[in-house]
Amino acid sequence: MGSTLPRYLQIQQHLLEKIHNGDWAPGYQIPPEERLAEEFGVSRMTANKAIRDLVQQGYLSRHPGVGTFVTDSKAESSLVEVHNIAEEVKARGHDYASEILIAEARKADDEVSMRMGVRIGTRVFHTLIVHRENGVPIQLEDRYVDPRQVPHYLDTDFTRQTPNEVLVAACPISDVEHVVEAVAADDYIAEHLDISHGQPCLRLIRRTWSGDRLISYARLVHPGDRYKLRSSLHTER
Repeated sequence: MGSTLPRYLQIQQHLLEKIHNGDWAPGYQIPPEERLAEEFGVSRMTANKAIRDLVQQGYLSRHPGVGTFVTDSKAESSLVEVHNIAEEVKARGHDYASEILIAEARKADDEVSMRMGVRIGTRVFHTLIVHRENGVPIQLEDRYVDPRQVPHYLDTDFTRQTPNEVLVAACPISDVEHVVEAVAADDYIAEHLDISHGQPCLRLIRRTWSGDRLISYARLVHPGDRYKLRSSLHTER
């Protein structure tokens, strides 16, 4: 092989290349451990470790008696709860990073004033941030915050803390409103999410309250082929 990587990591690298290159689509059944062990000249235990680690990272799923398959590797968020996107990415075993495009105070325009229940021209805080998973943009977060509720919001280093972390620490969230819609990427969205103009996206409109105080209004745009939203409901019987 000519590589200094441990053999199990060489196997992982081989499998990930197949997945990331699109050779193996979600649902594809990967070669069994025995074949991988033979191909790489390792024990079955070594091949098993390589596969087991990728299962834990969410790239593969095992089905006893059937085989191991490539998972749908889209990033996922809950529609019911408000989670910190950095923690979601790290929980998948991936690298998180953010790019801060805007962090400023500005006057509320018609839409922001309506969504936040303030007069047009009211001073609000505005941040625009690109969130990345393994270097790939997965969310463009366009957020407005009421300065009366979170006065130190713009003092944050948003490369170290997400807006969600700041808001939850300042004002525990009690109520959330979500509206999901399908949109086509305009030039601005396409540029910052590194996608083509017109590509399908998911836009999540989120408003959050702490008690009776509306804290934040955000527009969260995700590339449709990189993200999915999940909702679950449990009822007692």
